Amino acid sequence: MNLQNFKSQLGSLWWRLCAIFVVAVLLNYAWELAHSPLYVGMDFNKAWWHCFLSSLGDGLDVLIIYTVGWLILGRQDWYEKTGVRGYALILIMGLIIGIGIELIAVYKLERWTYTTQMPLIPGLNVGVTPVAQMLILPVATFRLVIAWRKARTRHN
Repeated sequence: MNLQNFKSQLGSLWWRLCAIFVVAVLLNYAWELAHSPLYVGMDFNKAWWHCFLSSLGDGLDVLIIYTVGWLILGRQDWYEKTGVRGYALILIMGLIIGIGIELIAVYKLERWTYTTQMPLIPGLNVGVTPVAQMLILPVATFRLVIAWRKARTRHN
């Protein structure tokens, strides 16, 4: 591999990581705001900042899913041709991350508490909406990043 090819691949990877993070943060920020009333003490003034910070963490979670996919499937662009293995990876990682974070944050660290309106997953007693978030939004993030990349290549 020559230096120019290396720089091109590095630039492509850097763009991919930044795009995934930015799109994930934006999508997750909207989701965090939408389900913030399901948490105790989340008044409107607090929600904006708290949800922004949470969405940054969610963006990192999606980068973790991307990285695991890259390592297991062996391609940086694995999410572009996802297939059954890719979707299974996203859903399994989303479940692990979503359930894991909620179990630790709610019951171990006591970082937040659910209101009585939060639907719970039976047997686990973790919120449905935060787990659904980690199942739905990573897929949406990857689809939007693909569309963004295609739009960029058409305009360049």
